[in-house]
Amino acid sequence: MRSMQSGRLAGLLLVTALCTACETVEPWQRGTLARPDMAWQPDVMEATLNDHIYFSKEASSGGGQAAGGGCGCN
Repeated sequence: MRSMQSGRLAGLLLVTALCTACETVEPWQRGTLARPDMAWQPDVMEATLNDHIYFSKEASSGGGQAAGGGCGCN
């Protein structure tokens, strides 16, 4: 029974490793990716303000991508 579970785990890890996508960025593509509008948060001030609003509404920090207001409704 234990070897069957470890076999399933090994198979799951193998499938997970094969499904992850790694992409090589060529030197001529790096300029495009380095543009300010390609950043995760292009406007630092807006991201800081949104984090402050989320913290004020939810009384917690982090997870700023969650939907919904402070009332519990989504």
